Parts: sequence; C-alpha cells; structure tokens
Amino acid sequence: MSRPTFLITGAQGQLGQSFSWLLQQQASPTTDAILLGRAELDITDSESIAQALERHRPDVLINAAAYTAVDKAESEPELARLVNGIAPGLLAQACASRGIGLLHVSTDYVFDGQAATPYEEDAPTGPISAYGRSKLEGEQAILSALPSAVVLRTSWVFSQFGNNFLKTMLRLGRERSELNIVADQLGGPSYAPHIAQVLLELASRMTEDRKSRFQDAGQAGPSAGAEQGDPARPGACTPAGIYHYAGQPTVSWHDFAKDIFRQAVELGVLAKPPALTPIPTSQYPTPACRPAQSALSQDRLDSLLGKDAIPRDWQAGVLRSLLQLNAPDA
Repeated sequence: MSRPTFLITGAQGQLGQSFSWLLQQQASPTTDAILLGRAELDITDSESIAQALERHRPDVLINAAAYTAVDKAESEPELARLVNGIAPGLLAQACASRGIGLLHVSTDYVFDGQAATPYEEDAPTGPISAYGRSKLEGEQAILSALPSAVVLRTSWVFSQFGNNFLKTMLRLGRERSELNIVADQLGGPSYAPHIAQVLLELASRMTEDRKSRFQDAGQAGPSAGAEQGDPARPGACTPAGIYHYAGQPTVSWHDFAKDIFRQAVELGVLAKPPALTPIPTSQYPTPACRPAQSALSQDRLDSLLGKDAIPRDWQAGVLRSLLQLNAPDA
C-alpha cells in the first residue's frame, strides 16, 4: 500500500525548514512529504496552486506559507492580506474541488489579548493589528470553502531556523551588556519542530480516516462519516475546524529571554548573560499592537491526540535550538 503524500508550502520559512529537518531525522518515513517554496507554488496564484496539486496529487496540503512580518504589515496591509487572508481561501477552494485535505497554520494574534484566562478555540476574536486581521480573514476563508479543513493556531514561534525572538536575543546578547525586555505580554513560546510534529500527526489522522471511510463505503450505511468535522466533541476521530497549540508554560517575553540566556551560558554559547530589565509595553512602542495575554487553551487538541503525546516543553526547544546553532556545521 502506498504511503500518503503531504504537500507542504513555505519551504524556505521557519516552519518549512523545521519540517525538512524533522523529516530528515525519520529512520523509516511513513509518508512522502514534498516541500515547495514560492518558486514552485505561489499560494497567491490560482494557476500555480492548480498546477502544483495536479503535478503532485497530495492526500493533504499543509499550508506553512505566510506573511509573518508583524510590524511591517502595518505599512503593507494589502500584501499581508493577499498572502494571509486571500491566498488561504484559494488553497481551500482548490483542495475542496479535488478532495484534498487541508491544514493551515494561524496565530494567537487573532485575539485582542484582554481575556484573563487562556483563549478557547471558539472565543470571540478581535485582532488589534493588520497582521492579526489578515490571519483571521484567512481562517474564515478556509473554513468557508472547506469546512473539513484544520486551522491550527499557535504562538511565539521560535527555532534554530529563520528569524525569531531566540536568535534576536542571542545576537543582542553578544552586542550589548544590558537589555530592556517587555514583561507585561504573556504567551506560550512554541518550538517550530514541535508544531511541525503536531501538524504531521494531524495530517496522518486525516488520511487514515479518509482511507477508512472509503473502505467502509457501501456497507456502513448513510451515517458513515457522520463524526467528521466535529472537533468540539471529545474523542472525535477526524480533525476538522480550529485547534490550539502552544508551548508551555505560559511566560512573558522577559522570562522567555531570561531562560534563553541561562541556557546559552550553561552551554557556552555566551560567556555571560546581559543584564535584563523588565519593562511595560508602553516603554517599547512598536508599529503593531500585540495581545497582552494570548495563552491558548488546548483541551481540544488534547482530546484528539492525547495530552501526553503532544510535545510542548519550550525550554527543551530552546536547548535543541541552541545545540543546533552551536553545532560545528551550523
């Protein structure tokens, strides 16, 4: 029996590189994964999407391509909307017409950050930045065109790849002896390879259920597949709708930086840490507003995959990132 094929967009991005790195470590791959960059699949171009899907005929498309420059989106709102808001709808329409499963990565920035407790998947949204608005539009476009799709919201993505907070801290830690770090924004740092691992598991669930339903067709009766697309019910066998994933525990940017420097010094990546001063957001103005509290409730994902099976330790992700960045061939 042939292995399922997953087509992954955004190959050059932080998450795309994490997919590649994770898949290279698999001794016995159970899937065929095809990673495409913009040159091979431009998600803003319907014809490019159609050509890629016809050429590769995937079972599931994982959309890891995105416009991620949060502050720059304030001066480029139309470009952010094109990539994050309109393009996901084009992908969903193309997948829907071909019977292809779709997973899409979204963000905690769809919320306004005013909640006192972690956000549930069905909590009211209220993005306060152009980036957040573009990502919310993408979610809505996908689920409108393809209700069986999966949207995975995540937060504070970091890794050894691309541009992110961890790598910025390491650079600034080498350049400066003192740093002011925002301490009144709370969230869950998420290690990109952990996100990739969760997405691959969700994609596998989608293909397994699809195969099972096709095999049972004609003998299961009219109720076959009735459970599909019911993510709110614990134990639902088919992933569909919105899920949350974020690293734990929830921390501030200041505490996140503090642990990055602690581990960097312990590993010898830095000789000594810079002095860190916690400051309020008001003392670090940026073009884009960010949620003050964007912790994500993850019970829905726990019910589907099993809490103990989901990697969420961001401190372990910091360690892995530092080890990779400090490797001789890095």
